[in-house]
Amino acid sequence: MSEENLYTFENPQYRQTYWHTCAHVMAQAVKRLWPEVKLAIGPAIDEGWYYDFDSPFSFTQEHLEKIEAEMRKICKERLHLERTEKPRQEAIAYMQAQDEPYKVELIQDLPEDAVISFYTQGEFTDLCAGPHLDSTGRIKGNAIRLTQCCGAYWRGDSKRKMLQRIYGVAFPKKEELEEYLRRQEEARRRDHNKLGRELEFFTTVDVIGQGLPILLPKGAKVIQTLQRWVEDEEEKRGYLLTKTPYMAKRELYKISGHWDHYLDGMFVLGDPHDETKECFALRPMTCPFQYQVFLNRARSYRDLPMRLGETSTLFRNEDSGEMHGLIRVRQFTISEGHLILRPEQLEDEFRGCLELAKYCLETVGMLEDCSFRFSQWDPNNREKYIGTPEQWEEAQSAMAKILDDLGVEYTIGIDEAAFYGPKLDIQYKNVFGKEDTIVTIQVDQLLAQQFGMEYVDADGKKKHPYIIHRTSLGCYERTLAYLIEKYAGALPLWMMPTQVRVLPITDRAHDYAESVVARLKASGIRVEGDFRSEKLGYKIREAQKEKIPYMLVVGDKEAENGTVAVRTRSGGDEGVMALADFIAQCRAEIDEKSRRI
Repeated sequence: MSEENLYTFENPQYRQTYWHTCAHVMAQAVKRLWPEVKLAIGPAIDEGWYYDFDSPFSFTQEHLEKIEAEMRKICKERLHLERTEKPRQEAIAYMQAQDEPYKVELIQDLPEDAVISFYTQGEFTDLCAGPHLDSTGRIKGNAIRLTQCCGAYWRGDSKRKMLQRIYGVAFPKKEELEEYLRRQEEARRRDHNKLGRELEFFTTVDVIGQGLPILLPKGAKVIQTLQRWVEDEEEKRGYLLTKTPYMAKRELYKISGHWDHYLDGMFVLGDPHDETKECFALRPMTCPFQYQVFLNRARSYRDLPMRLGETSTLFRNEDSGEMHGLIRVRQFTISEGHLILRPEQLEDEFRGCLELAKYCLETVGMLEDCSFRFSQWDPNNREKYIGTPEQWEEAQSAMAKILDDLGVEYTIGIDEAAFYGPKLDIQYKNVFGKEDTIVTIQVDQLLAQQFGMEYVDADGKKKHPYIIHRTSLGCYERTLAYLIEKYAGALPLWMMPTQVRVLPITDRAHDYAESVVARLKASGIRVEGDFRSEKLGYKIREAQKEKIPYMLVVGDKEAENGTVAVRTRSGGDEGVMALADFIAQCRAEIDEKSRRI
């Protein structure tokens, strides 16, 4: 990075330092206005910062406006930020004297040899590791915006006190703030949690529970379309379809390691600690089930690679605070697969998995917004993983060579690996900038041995295979959420639950309209007719609101000539064409999975 960009938002480190300092300025403003409020934590995040407060009253929009005004004053005061360090007991005594119990707890939980540092600006001092800007005057007060306030449990623990979290964002220029706010407004318009409900793709019901969405007919049709397409594509690429149970006894998960490393994330049926009684758990992933296909009989090197694919329904006991529409759920469906192979087949099969994932993401229009993360283990967090350091080094070195050979540009995520192996995570951000994993490809050299999976090699010796865990399009519910947001609900023609709506102008045209509907259905086009006694303009607006790709207007003239007047959801008028020509055009766009409409 050039020298002139070191102290601009082009530099991610500077941007985080800027926002971290803003968090301290906000905390100082709150303490000036309401000294009785207690401070918790206030980090910089991907877009701005937040600070958690324990307040005897609820913050409102009026409070946020007062805090913003006070922050602007603090910026104008150009207060110098000074770092100091204190011994543990002195630091605790200092925070106790300030009546800041949350800060005291944080200090007490630090390692014995930790450096305990504070930053002071004017009359305000906060416990903080830093770094910070050198002065509050570096912050442009007219480019600060406090965006929202919500509840947050202290240290993310639902058993602890609920605090109030204030989010904020700031930029070096007011114009940049205004552009950011414009993008946020567009994001809210596209938010699948709002738009997906309005368009009747899905709903949630309190008596069913958080993270358990109901896919309404429109959403179910989109996901069915994607699933059938992915299953057909996998079959073309040599995958064998399996159907495995939704649950298993705890003994299966003990073999795989999930019982020891993933139990908190599983739904258990029975007492997990009572070994005298049968105990089952809903599956959080399909791998230990699909391994039984390989284990069904003796295998030789000629059976490999064995590519197993399944449209799997999985269950994960996510924290209630993590639930979000279709993106973070407790029951979901995934294009899961496992490839069992000889070590020398690893690179070719990994390449095939990556090509399939990229093909699927490119076809639905998401690849251009993806990034790649090489997720590795953390050798300082050994209890989270199985295997030896040597096995992890071997697996990660093999995967690094594959990624470099394939020319994949990636970042490294330490402590992001699965407990049994490293993985390539294909990352995607929702409209608000929150990043999640959409597709994973994992290299596993450990679980085959735990399950006793062996094949007879060409030399007559028994060997353990390698395994690749992978998805083609990831979680279908999450994919649907991202597609709704990317296309603002106007999905490409081939995915849309209703692709064409026929609009008769008069009652006299109903018979012809019904015949048009019948011919479209016979051609495999998802179509419906609007035979309501409403004005044509109203019917067109309703179809456009529902994002129907094509509207076919038919009246006496069209009935006489066997034609249709074609309109698109964007308001375009494509003129009159023969019905057969429209069907051919529509079918071509569907078959080619075009994104034209």
